[in-house]
Amino acid sequence: MSRQSITFTKPNDEWLKEMVASQEYSSKSELINDLIRQARNQQQQIDWIRNKLSQAEKSGFTEMNKNDILKEAKKRIND
Repeated sequence: MSRQSITFTKPNDEWLKEMVASQEYSSKSELINDLIRQARNQQQQIDWIRNKLSQAEKSGFTEMNKNDILKEAKKRIND
């Protein structure tokens, strides 16, 4: 494993300490690695959705472009 030195803002450091204290995680390192894994998974999902939107747009399946589809999806979520 690679060892890194990073600096946190006070609120972030307090939150990390609280998470470790609550025994949700055994260490700050474990928590940070979990957060990075979650962010990577989220980015993979976003990339997959963007790819599917692009394929749909190119296939003629819809006349809407990516931005229109995204606006419509956000509108449906918020309604």
